[in-house]
Amino acid sequence: MAKFLIEVPHKAEPVDCARAIEVFLQSGSHFMTHADWGCMDGAHKAWIIVDVESKADALHVVPPAFRSVATIVQLNTFTMEQAQDILRRHG
Repeated sequence: MAKFLIEVPHKAEPVDCARAIEVFLQSGSHFMTHADWGCMDGAHKAWIIVDVESKADALHVVPPAFRSVATIVQLNTFTMEQAQDILRRHG
């Protein structure tokens, strides 16, 4: 499985924050009910990290009303050896 970061923005108005949070919580999805929110710090987005097979699977975790604005990023880790290999090939 791959790891993906899902970022879901919403409008900055308090009522929009509350509606987005409500949709996530009412979804019943473990992923959505455990989202991290940036609203209290002025970043009107939710973030979720999921382990799924594909980007398409990650997008399907997002409630339908927010899929068109969601950003999905596959996450990777690197070893020092991998970093040095990249530098050798491209440096």
